[in-house]
Amino acid sequence: MNPFRIELQLWGVRGSIPTPAPENLGFGGNTTCLELRLPGGEVLVIDGGTGARKLGLSLLERARGKSLDLNILMTHFHWDHIQGIPFFAPLYSPANRITFHSTKLPEAVSEILEGQMTHPYFPVAFELLAAHRAFQQLSDGPTQLGGASVRTFPLCHPQGATGYRVEAGGAVIVHACDHEHGDPRFDEGILENAMDADILIYDAQFTPDEYKTKKGWGHSTWLEATRVAKAARVKRLLLFHHDPSHTDDQLRAIAEEAAKEFPNVEAASEGATFTL
Repeated sequence: MNPFRIELQLWGVRGSIPTPAPENLGFGGNTTCLELRLPGGEVLVIDGGTGARKLGLSLLERARGKSLDLNILMTHFHWDHIQGIPFFAPLYSPANRITFHSTKLPEAVSEILEGQMTHPYFPVAFELLAAHRAFQQLSDGPTQLGGASVRTFPLCHPQGATGYRVEAGGAVIVHACDHEHGDPRFDEGILENAMDADILIYDAQFTPDEYKTKKGWGHSTWLEATRVAKAARVKRLLLFHHDPSHTDDQLRAIAEEAAKEFPNVEAASEGATFTL
């Protein structure tokens, strides 16, 4: 009998830009990257922010010389979600296979990832990476990746973004970031996909007061996160994509306020692991 259905580990929880400052290190300063481990040994990665560097090193250590076959689910391609990819160590071994999944056309994803590693931005060209790289466009319906069923849904964000509902063995994790609330076309899709999730990871970059001057920036608030969590009857809510200006003390205060609206909530913390 398998000891778990999905194991989630957070390698980067910050939004917009890395913040390696002492006052931020309690919750973490790396930008977004999440790992989902399945009982069969498969690994799904969501996004390649700067947290991907440490994840890559961990994956190689755990592999103990064996090859890796990894699936990376991309929400979108703003810098804070791809900056760690050039430093993702498994990409440098010819024994490994890395498949990038997105709702974009495969050739578009390849071009984007190549673009951030061209002269004069990076010394090693993307096409010179030793690992076998593949690009897959995700459809509207469920996609089976190893032992997990993955479903996509659109988010309200400048230039677009994709949310993910991942199910394995009856456990459900929903990732809804980067997203700005207020458009029913997107909000209803999030609610539908988040229903009865074990964990909802939701964009909570701004406080309600901050949001008054940040409308149109593509991010939501902790208050909206609690509303979605209640309406969708989720078991646990993780506030995610922390603003670069939010210190550890501020994030603790935000989590305390959010708990008044939805008790089983916490501010996502780099390194945290959740076993379902």
